[in-house]
Amino acid sequence: MTRKTKTITISTLCIVLFLAIFMYFRYFYVFGEGIKAGNLNYIVYKGYIFKTYEGMLIQTGFKSKIQGTIQSNEFPFSVANDSLANKLMKLSGSDVQLHYKEYFAPFLWRGKSKYVVDKIENIYSTENKQFEPIN
Repeated sequence: MTRKTKTITISTLCIVLFLAIFMYFRYFYVFGEGIKAGNLNYIVYKGYIFKTYEGMLIQTGFKSKIQGTIQSNEFPFSVANDSLANKLMKLSGSDVQLHYKEYFAPFLWRGKSKYVVDKIENIYSTENKQFEPIN
């Protein structure tokens, strides 16, 4: 191996390694986890090439991005699991607690949002006036 070939090979390997580490942290590293509670507004299955489940949870209270305006506190999320998305579609309009994972950026086939819901924690019971765990 000549010196030039060796330099090109090492440079290429360093670039590939850097890109692999960057891609991992940007798209696959779980930055945060949590639970959000609110009214499940909708779940839709949409996309041109990669069809994904997208949803919106309306939380209690209001927020304001611009001074003098008021809007509802919305939590947009994606759902990667088909069976979970179907359960959420049936719960549309209900008060729920959703467990989610936060990534640095959305990935094509995972969804449009950087927040990915991975399970339903509780559903609000109108009879008992409290959140009850899923069986």
